[in-house]
Amino acid sequence: MSKEDQDMNIENFLMRAEDDMDFLPIIPLNEGDQEDPNGVEIPDEIALLPLRNTVLFPGVVLPITVGRDKSIKAVNDAYRGDKLIGVIAQKDSNVEDPEVKDLEKIGTVAKIVKMIKMPDGGTTIIIQGKSRFATEAIIEEDPYFRAKIIKLEEEEAPKDEDFNAYVANIKDLAADIVQLSPNIPTEASIILRNIESPAFLIHFVSSNLNTDIKDKQRLLELNHIRERADLLMQLLQKELQFAELKNKVTTKTRTELDKQQREYFLQQQLKSIKEELGGDSNSQEIKEMQKKAEAKKWPAAAKEMFKKGVEKLERMHPSTPDFSVVYNHLDLMLDLPWEEYTEDHYDLKKAKETLDHDHYGMNKIKERIIEYLAVLKLKGDMKSPILCFVGPPGIGKTSLGKSIANAIGRKYIRLSLGGLHDESEIRGHRKTYIGAMPGRILQSIRKVRSSNPVMILDEIDKVGNDQRGDPSSALLEVLDPEQNNSFYDNYLELEYDLSKVLFIATANNLQNIQPALRDRLEIIDLSGYAVEEKMEIAKRHLVPRQKDLHGLKNTSFKISDKVLEKIIQDYTRESGVRELDRQLAAVMRSQAKELALHEKVKPSLSGEDVETILGKPRYSNDLYKTANMAGVAVGLAWTYVGGDILFIETSLSEGKGELKLTGNLGNVMKESASTALTYLMSNAKKYKLDNKLFEKKNIHIHVPEGAVPKDGPSAGVTMMTAIASAITGKRVKPFLAMTGEITLRGQVLPVGGIKEKVLAAKRAGLKEIILCWQNEKDVQEIDSAFIKGIKFHYVKTMNQVLELALEK
Repeated sequence: MSKEDQDMNIENFLMRAEDDMDFLPIIPLNEGDQEDPNGVEIPDEIALLPLRNTVLFPGVVLPITVGRDKSIKAVNDAYRGDKLIGVIAQKDSNVEDPEVKDLEKIGTVAKIVKMIKMPDGGTTIIIQGKSRFATEAIIEEDPYFRAKIIKLEEEEAPKDEDFNAYVANIKDLAADIVQLSPNIPTEASIILRNIESPAFLIHFVSSNLNTDIKDKQRLLELNHIRERADLLMQLLQKELQFAELKNKVTTKTRTELDKQQREYFLQQQLKSIKEELGGDSNSQEIKEMQKKAEAKKWPAAAKEMFKKGVEKLERMHPSTPDFSVVYNHLDLMLDLPWEEYTEDHYDLKKAKETLDHDHYGMNKIKERIIEYLAVLKLKGDMKSPILCFVGPPGIGKTSLGKSIANAIGRKYIRLSLGGLHDESEIRGHRKTYIGAMPGRILQSIRKVRSSNPVMILDEIDKVGNDQRGDPSSALLEVLDPEQNNSFYDNYLELEYDLSKVLFIATANNLQNIQPALRDRLEIIDLSGYAVEEKMEIAKRHLVPRQKDLHGLKNTSFKISDKVLEKIIQDYTRESGVRELDRQLAAVMRSQAKELALHEKVKPSLSGEDVETILGKPRYSNDLYKTANMAGVAVGLAWTYVGGDILFIETSLSEGKGELKLTGNLGNVMKESASTALTYLMSNAKKYKLDNKLFEKKNIHIHVPEGAVPKDGPSAGVTMMTAIASAITGKRVKPFLAMTGEITLRGQVLPVGGIKEKVLAAKRAGLKEIILCWQNEKDVQEIDSAFIKGIKFHYVKTMNQVLELALEK
């Protein structure tokens, strides 16, 4: 390349330069000039040109835009003279007007190859580094810096293989960086391959290195070429790693962008195809939603939220994850029956007939529902009560809820709460979660499309709680008439009015319900059924249903009252009718088999037929005849499955007057035994008992069925009677049961669960019952027909109990 061609190349580069650049791409002009610095005489004093953003190396050509007045004057004077100028880097490139302290000590003597006046008044020079120098002293600062300098001699490049490897490695590293950097022209690698001088290669690569100015200055200051090559290799390695990482990130980003662009392009094509086929289905769905919303009656807050949701949906692409979230939320809002109610049936007589037809007995609940309907009829609007039916299993609490819904003409919802342990089941999840859905209350209301259904909260006493929350606490808001008009569901994110919903909770045991929740409920106790009631239920409901289920509906087969009573008394011991239903099903299966085999069935069953089908009787009242011996008394107990009877057995043995209690008894029951014994000891003279007997005899009280836990104060009178019977040797009267709490003063206190206990005694065939006088009101609530044949003794003191219980 001739000198003129080189100059033309430089000018072409300069024409593309931006005005605000301090220097342009570096172009080597003549490698040979750098190798012979002796061809240029270096003066002892020279004008200095401070550079802000780069370092000039010997042999390297650099275009510089000169803008500072001092620098322009220095360049002009040097260009008119020998064209030599000392180029030196600033320590801090941010300093606009550098002082002596701001300049580095070592720089490069440069020859001004060409000076060009730019149209904007600026000056651009092309300089070529000749030789390194060290500043000995600054002799002038005005009008520009002049310094006394010492020329630094360059050592010759070593000829050994080790250094040659350095040079080859520098070329390879530089070529790799050029290949990875899209901004560096590919011609640069050709230039690199053609450089033969090791010193010029180091200077050229150092000058083009994309590193900090301080690192370049360090390279310039190193005197030994081997050290300079070693540092350059380290910097190149660092630069190569950065270039590889940058290339990797760029490639990854470009790939992701290409994928997004491809998906967008395909979606646009799909949209065009849909439009050709008859319009975009998504826009049609949104239009249908808006059309439904116009006919919807809902609160202003819900209307506003729906409007915002639709606007958001219109802006979203169907493929985005949030589209389905917003769509499902709007769909729920449309499906919910805002301010939509079914019309209640105010015909009270017809409602009572419906309730009586579906369920036998349960007069207290039926009266409460009729009262509620009467108020609705008169007033037209009222907050629904929160009822809670409490009673043993199998008596029809849940089915009664459905009957109530039929009677008043409302939709029916049954919500099973047994084992529920997540609060979100009641209040819903936040819709941002994957798989989020509204709570079960709103889901049920959405399903029946009515805002005033009858909602059965089944087994409310069996709600669980764990780390995921306490559902019973969430129910506090639902079951409070003062709060449930603004029930907040996390998924809906709006308040919903539940005040018109007739909530009916069912439970077996009130003790398991949280006190705050129990306080919100109107408790209605449902006791177990008497034998007479069970017979009526069987005749009206169970037998016809089982005949229908077993294909015997069109047969003349009947079950007589006597056989029904035998099945109830000999094969069931329960408060409800579930076991009775199972026994009747067994009878019907037997008859269905007879009909299938012999094509005929008996018109009725005898007692012997029942024993053939169901086996020998499971329960017998003879037990209470044979068990009549001294020290044994019969008590009455209440369990969550209804009433039951239990034996209290007392035995005396030689010892030191110790009291031993067995039978899996609770603390309260143990204390009742201690109270009974203390009362008898303190009143020994009154009852003509030997005091020494209490010191010489051990008393052992046992309650059979030891695997069943027992507790409560109601067995107090029974324990006292059993101990007195054992000590006196007098037997307790046969077919006599008792229940009541005792005190040390000799009083008998009232206890609960009287109806269940009395019906249990009736089922067991007992004929006399001793109760506290304050429990007389509870007995009066029981239908007299169900307790016919039982004699009640109402007592105030334990003295009366012993007189009635012990045989003379």
